[in-house]
Amino acid sequence: MIAPQDLFPSIGPWVSTLDDTFPGAWIKPYFAQWEVLHILSLALLGGASILLNLRLIGAGLTDDSPSEVRRGVLPWLNVGVVGVVLSGVLIGTSNPERLYTSEAFTAKMLGLAAALVLTYGVALPAARQDGRLGGGAKLWAVIGLALFGLCVGVFGVAKLVNPGLWHVVIAAALIVLFVTRGVTRLIYLGGMGVLMAVQLALHQVVWKPDDYAHLDPANKLLILAYAAWILAAAALQIVSSGRTQSGGGPAVKALAYAAILVWVATAAAGRWIAFA
Repeated sequence: MIAPQDLFPSIGPWVSTLDDTFPGAWIKPYFAQWEVLHILSLALLGGASILLNLRLIGAGLTDDSPSEVRRGVLPWLNVGVVGVVLSGVLIGTSNPERLYTSEAFTAKMLGLAAALVLTYGVALPAARQDGRLGGGAKLWAVIGLALFGLCVGVFGVAKLVNPGLWHVVIAAALIVLFVTRGVTRLIYLGGMGVLMAVQLALHQVVWKPDDYAHLDPANKLLILAYAAWILAAAALQIVSSGRTQSGGGPAVKALAYAAILVWVATAAAGRWIAFA
């Protein structure tokens, strides 16, 4: 178990009182409204992060320099982060024991920490320098990637939650599809088509849809195959584009991919809190 209750067992009595005191007791009757604010804030900062990091990859708003895109999205990014953190804390006080026992919540908090580090410590400074990565940003990149790795690790081993990793894989697949061009895109699409055909055959022809004894290990191998194919296409795009005026160098582009996907992982983990 890797839920907060396993990491911090001594705070259990305090957690159990949060929804009976302010602000938890005041938030509880309006839980749905605060949840809407939380989702809207996440969508706002996710959109701003996607625009910023796509520009560093060399796609999206290429008519503007990365520093110009940064100036445009920074206010919205800040509003989104404040909204997510504020509404998340208040929602948490109204439903504390559910989060305290949730492995998905652990993944979400690790993802949130990684997302903030990669966004504010890496992507924004790199965009301010039009794609160049300073020494401080490199240190933050190591910390952010380590936290992201922990988030994915927790997500991957938590029972009833690990299917949520498909959200991250699908998001990565769509990003790579958007940024690749020409023959590379066609080959990439062909490979994805083969993988989807294999997945469909396994679920509908080889085994029955409810044959979890066979499908669970098959799905684990499939997600690894998808990840390998997507990473290969992304690496090819990064290497072939090199260091251009339309984005950052290979390291910055790779970190920009991670900075987008970490927000997806954070949102996906939040979605799966209801299950574990």
